[in-house]
Amino acid sequence: MRGIRASYIILVLPFILSSCFKDDEPVTPHQPGNSLTDTISLMPTYKYQVYFDLSSHEVMASLHKDSWDLAFESTPGGFLVRLNSSNFMYAADEGIREIGLPADTAGAIWKFDKSDGNPDSTAIGNWSFISGSDTIGNNHVFALNLGLDDLGNARGYRQIAIDSLSEGTYYFRTSAFDGTDVKSHAVSKDPLVNAALFSFDSSPGESSSEPRLTTWDLLFTQYTTLLFTDLGEAYPYLVTGVLLNPSGTEAAVDTVHQFESITYDIAKTMQFSMARDAIGYDWKYYNFDTGAYTVSTSRFYIIRDQEGFYYKLRFTGFYNKVGQKGFPSFEFQRL
Repeated sequence: MRGIRASYIILVLPFILSSCFKDDEPVTPHQPGNSLTDTISLMPTYKYQVYFDLSSHEVMASLHKDSWDLAFESTPGGFLVRLNSSNFMYAADEGIREIGLPADTAGAIWKFDKSDGNPDSTAIGNWSFISGSDTIGNNHVFALNLGLDDLGNARGYRQIAIDSLSEGTYYFRTSAFDGTDVKSHAVSKDPLVNAALFSFDSSPGESSSEPRLTTWDLLFTQYTTLLFTDLGEAYPYLVTGVLLNPSGTEAAVDTVHQFESITYDIAKTMQFSMARDAIGYDWKYYNFDTGAYTVSTSRFYIIRDQEGFYYKLRFTGFYNKVGQKGFPSFEFQRL
């Protein structure tokens, strides 16, 4: 009798134990989004800078590239002043002196902002020192070459002396290149954007404000970068491509997989970069045989946005239906 009871316990015990554990819940497979296409209208002279959001499939802003000259960093702790590199702008440090005198650029070292967004590689650089809670200017005056408009015309010169950054407001003075027309300015940080934009000559009817930093991923634009001669010598050059939103958008280049085979699992293994020019301009090249730009068919991009979503993207063209350049088209899909 005792043996029968023990056998009964052994038989029943697995059933009792199994009833104590919750059944495994099925894992929903990762569902990618639909494949989408779009075309960005930079126009044949590349006169627009177009901010694009992948999640909403929308253009968030389109600025005329002549509508601003300087970008004052608005992020907490930010103090950098960047040039509008879409206009091929560059600057030279004239040293410590008063603004209001003619610029003397003999022997000047002209510098460009580096296209990867490195804070240590800006043309104006560290213009300040810290005093208490304020950022105080070092009394240097900078000569500015305002570069070229979209038609290739010279935009002239200016001078600038940045006096301080106090309680979220930049205070600075500007003048003409001959020292006349000295003006004082104040530009306040806007925490909703990456940078507050300033124009020496406002363009009527043109917006000069970036879209909110959380609402866009890609900036289609001209910008200045460094190319290299066959001898390895660097020189600045104006290119047309795509820059990333510096507030958390990352990208990786894929030249190994076929575009159709790139999956969410593959995307998670990629090495991402936050360099602003991680996508850049070399998804196309100038074909001297055809006298036109040709888009690479083996260079794809994986983008991780600020919310952590992954997208794959490939460029499909650079011309509109009537053969005008400046209309990059692309296909993308959320993974």
